[in-house]
Amino acid sequence: MNKFGFILIKPQLGENIGACARSMKNFGFKKLKIVSPKFFFPNHKTKSTSVGAFDLINRAKVYNNTEEAINEFDIIISLSARKRDVNKKHIKMRDFSNILLAYKDKNIGLMFGPEASGLTNEDLSFSNYILQIPTSKNFKSINLSHSVTIICFEIFKTLNNKSFSKKGKNIKISSKLKINSVVKYLTTLLEKKKFFLPKEKKQSMLLNIYNLFYRLEPNDKELRILASILSALSKNKH
Repeated sequence: MNKFGFILIKPQLGENIGACARSMKNFGFKKLKIVSPKFFFPNHKTKSTSVGAFDLINRAKVYNNTEEAINEFDIIISLSARKRDVNKKHIKMRDFSNILLAYKDKNIGLMFGPEASGLTNEDLSFSNYILQIPTSKNFKSINLSHSVTIICFEIFKTLNNKSFSKKGKNIKISSKLKINSVVKYLTTLLEKKKFFLPKEKKQSMLLNIYNLFYRLEPNDKELRILASILSALSKNKH
């Protein structure tokens, strides 16, 4: 994940930077760059909100301007809460994932603007792409650290797709023959208890039972447990 860098332009709150560092560490990112913070960096709020990620804060590099902060990257993707009137390609999340896969061998910088105002057109001029995180139309502004968290997760998910698509332990599903045996046992017990009354509704009641059991995908052990439960319930009390 070292080929990715997170560039925070003129952040206003120390606690936001701390929370950003924590999210970055959650997903294995280490490279944090800060341009002209609006406070003495790092302050006590940065440290308190970074929790176990203060090592990222200690290694973070501070720059006086955006141009210096982006120099090591091949591709810059800027985050914006709204579509901007600049000559840049605006992309959606699905495009973002495709770009990550297409530029696996490139150094990619993710640029985030100040909490109150967002990136300026000058900042955006250094971008290859402008990415807008989809939100409700009624409230589009996302907290800086939340935006970083979403992007960290999207990158992690895209580049670790196999771990997300792994199936659980392959448990053998019981055959319909075995399920049928348990269903027959159940219906026999229900007959003895005069469950199927009135008689004219018996067929529809059976149909509901069949629908319930045959859509399940139990394994042999689960069927044995169910059969044992039915057997225990069917015994007469002494």
